[in-house]
Amino acid sequence: MTGSSYRRFLISSAMAGCLFAVPQADAEDRLLEEAVGFTGVFAFLGSGAPGLVIAAVRNGETAFAGFGEISKGSGKTPDEHTLMRIGSISKAFCGDLMSGMVEDGTLGITDPLAVHLDKGWTVPEFEGRTLRLVDLVTQASGLPREVPNQTGGTPDNPFTGNTYELSRTGLAKGSPYLFPPGTGALYSNWGYDLLGLALSNAGGKSYGQLLADRVLVPRGMTDTKFNLEESDKSRTMQGHFFDGAPMPLVPTPETIGCAGGLYSSAADMQKWMAWHLDQGTADDTWRTINHAGWLWRDGLSPVSGLDDGGPMGMMTLGWVGLLPNDDKPLMLNKSGGLQGQFSYVVIAPTRSVGVFVSINQFSISGFNGMVEAANDLIAQLAPR
Repeated sequence: MTGSSYRRFLISSAMAGCLFAVPQADAEDRLLEEAVGFTGVFAFLGSGAPGLVIAAVRNGETAFAGFGEISKGSGKTPDEHTLMRIGSISKAFCGDLMSGMVEDGTLGITDPLAVHLDKGWTVPEFEGRTLRLVDLVTQASGLPREVPNQTGGTPDNPFTGNTYELSRTGLAKGSPYLFPPGTGALYSNWGYDLLGLALSNAGGKSYGQLLADRVLVPRGMTDTKFNLEESDKSRTMQGHFFDGAPMPLVPTPETIGCAGGLYSSAADMQKWMAWHLDQGTADDTWRTINHAGWLWRDGLSPVSGLDDGGPMGMMTLGWVGLLPNDDKPLMLNKSGGLQGQFSYVVIAPTRSVGVFVSINQFSISGFNGMVEAANDLIAQLAPR
């Protein structure tokens, strides 16, 4: 069997053995459409998940494909308006918001965190270093991954133990740091919880309202939200645990909004990627601030929890930067995993190409496979 015949056989087998969503009807870039569909087939078959969505943007054109089911036994194939948790991709949205607030002077990127917290908060120094906003957004805070001493929560409402009061007391007790701020990089959800609170205080609104006013509404992202309406649930992908057990759709408290609270859709992620890939002058300064490398790997100690999309070379405001390597251009990525949903977004700003992919079951091999597929698709569409 020739290579092309074998490829056709595999695709035919995949389409016969699983539910397959027709690509986006309005896609005009036929090469992009074919590349997305082909990449998606193999990512889905290798994931072991009930469903997968993949969406891409290239030079302003879009393509989408969906596979499988939004939940086991539903018989509903995901489309571009299917909702899903995007987990820690919310951090890139938070960095996006922060960049706009830096650009218009609402806050300074090197502002100490303490400047944007209410009285009653104590932010200690460590070895002469002050915790700044730039340390939080680049994962250089030195804080542990999670707010210490969380208690409470149930399977249907697991985040009730994450409160601002717990953050306040945890920050004030002794030294909360694992290393001096700005000297290393360690993935910290707690750091982003504090960043969201700081942005809220600086902007004079709740974090959710700031994000809506400055990012979501201006870009027409009507599917991106923190909590679902009852009418949304029938079009939302249900996540599944590593053993395949379904996980519930749970509420999002304000405290985790910046770190991991968002739901979105492939169509909205295309809009978001398109804004970041725009080469026009509108919002150019905002994008430049957001995409610039504010923390570089060389000289940091430690570096941990930031290489799941490839070796981190730099940190931007919310994105993990992968330096050009072999046939791959400079890429900015962010992954997310929450409530049985793994998602990944990667853009090549200098090449006007971006890819978003998501599966609705926790699977290490499935996650690694979809990350590799997305990164390779960038290289295929925009090689160095």
